[in-house]
Amino acid sequence: MMSDPRIAVLGAGANGASIGADLTAAGHDVVLVEQWPAHVERMRTDGLRVRTPEGELHVRPRVINLCEVAELKTQFDVVLMVMKAYDSRWAAQLLEPHLVADGLMAGVQNGMTARVVEDVVGAERTLGVVIECSATMNEPGLVHRHTGVARSWFAVGALPGGPSDRIEEVASLLRHSGTVAVSDDIQAAKWMKLVSNATLLVTSAVLGLPMLDALHLPGYRDVMVAAGDEALAVGAALGHPVLPIFGLTAGEIADSSRVVQIMTDKLFAAFVVPGATTTVLQDWRKGRHSEVDDINGHVVGEGARLGIPTPVNAVVLELAHRIERGRLQPDPVLLARLLAAAR
Repeated sequence: MMSDPRIAVLGAGANGASIGADLTAAGHDVVLVEQWPAHVERMRTDGLRVRTPEGELHVRPRVINLCEVAELKTQFDVVLMVMKAYDSRWAAQLLEPHLVADGLMAGVQNGMTARVVEDVVGAERTLGVVIECSATMNEPGLVHRHTGVARSWFAVGALPGGPSDRIEEVASLLRHSGTVAVSDDIQAAKWMKLVSNATLLVTSAVLGLPMLDALHLPGYRDVMVAAGDEALAVGAALGHPVLPIFGLTAGEIADSSRVVQIMTDKLFAAFVVPGATTTVLQDWRKGRHSEVDDINGHVVGEGARLGIPTPVNAVVLELAHRIERGRLQPDPVLLARLLAAAR
């Protein structure tokens, strides 16, 4: 790969724009590929602003609309895909013709998307990434990033048969946006993130509350832990070992019955800030489909296939589907349904 790689950030939502801004500020050759026309135009005319607790970063990135990908004359050495999990396959297929033969595509996403990327671009060009970064974007060209570089975290790794000797090429780029760990088992690391997501993202969104506000409701933490324990059990049946991500230590993961409780507490202590809502609630407020099927739905589906009960995740999935179909509104009163499943 070139010493100055040509980089595409595919998906310039809150997290993708944050990463793209950091890479642009660092002087990298980067292009943001985005599907929201107003966001593309605002970045072109006024630049991109990322506001963090530490200050504001204002850059003028190179940016193109998805519809302009077909007009590209050059190819990329690295594609960082920061799309919704359910958009992974078509998005990877869109950029695959523009990835050099020895390039790398990394899914910087929630969900178990690494195999999807591998299916599209081949094992030798695939890396998986876990991302822990909190940000929101409600207007074009402006990101409110709640966890700045010092508080953001990534894990990078290769699938079996993948380019394990090239992990540093992507890790070095993501270090502009946060702390980066190298994972020897990226599928297990991504499942650990799925466990974390299953506890929090949709459960708090169902209540229509910021994450910290939901945590303060009596019984909500019990729901989180129950959903996470189900996901952890399914992961164990799939053969995924428990890994010490998010600052967990080897000693803290020794007792599997307490892993989700400890991980949940550390997540809130290190990454959740007052007023921050999950990406799921942000999607619902914009009238969009969420990643519930790729998070709690994936746990339910794999649990059913393996014969492992997942009653809490099943209720979370049911409520989320009803909300997305307009038959229900997010409301704290729904905590009673979640508690009944947990008990």
